[in-house]
Amino acid sequence: MGHQCVECVAEGNRNVRQPRTALGARAAGPATPVVTYTLIGICALVYLAELSSVRVVWDYMMVGQGIGRTGQVIGVAEGEWYRLVTSMFLHQRPGGGSFSITHILFNMWALWAIGPALEQVLGRWRFLALYLLSGLGGSVLLYLQAPTEGAVGASGAIFGLFAAYFVIGRRLGGQVGPIVFLLVINLVITFAVPGISWQGHVGGLVTGGVLAAAYAYAPARARQAVHIAAPVAVLVVLAVLVAVKTAELSSSGVLL
Repeated sequence: MGHQCVECVAEGNRNVRQPRTALGARAAGPATPVVTYTLIGICALVYLAELSSVRVVWDYMMVGQGIGRTGQVIGVAEGEWYRLVTSMFLHQRPGGGSFSITHILFNMWALWAIGPALEQVLGRWRFLALYLLSGLGGSVLLYLQAPTEGAVGASGAIFGLFAAYFVIGRRLGGQVGPIVFLLVINLVITFAVPGISWQGHVGGLVTGGVLAAAYAYAPARARQAVHIAAPVAVLVVLAVLVAVKTAELSSSGVLL
């Protein structure tokens, strides 16, 4: 019988072209959607923390500039920039609004339903960047348009996934009718039901759509460069918008 040493096989495999998805991610077959499940797990753990103490919501929800529990001025404009990110892992507590526990249940169902497919075609890092930047885009639009309003939820990130599913589905020639229907229904609810942050939803939708377009339509010869540059560019634009708004609020002293 023939025999090949492990080192020889490894060396030979270096020259073997690894299979890729249509968007450049490594095609690993039906791999476990690690990022999707991790995000769901984080949101679930944070929700348990919220149930144990309402202070979690006050300390980490999205607000540009507002009055905290003890009367102090809080918000992104006061240096608490982390609220732009932490808010996307928070959800309404029971009795905290129109949707209560259904808020987290719907968002996690949506993430579970469409996250694995996007994660497989994009790869883990592209998918994670899409999710986080979409959520950040929603927070930034709220900061720009209504800085004194508070908000929590992964909805901005979820709307970004909706947009990406549509854009990538169109690019790959898939059926996009169901996602269009789901998106339209959610947009109607967004603007029809009081107490919903439309800024978070629309900001996430636009950010996710822009980033997904860069992922989907990057020319093959420059795909890797575009896939790195696009999320970096989106992050820079969002950071600049936050800096400009912070300077505006600081100079005007809205609540002071």
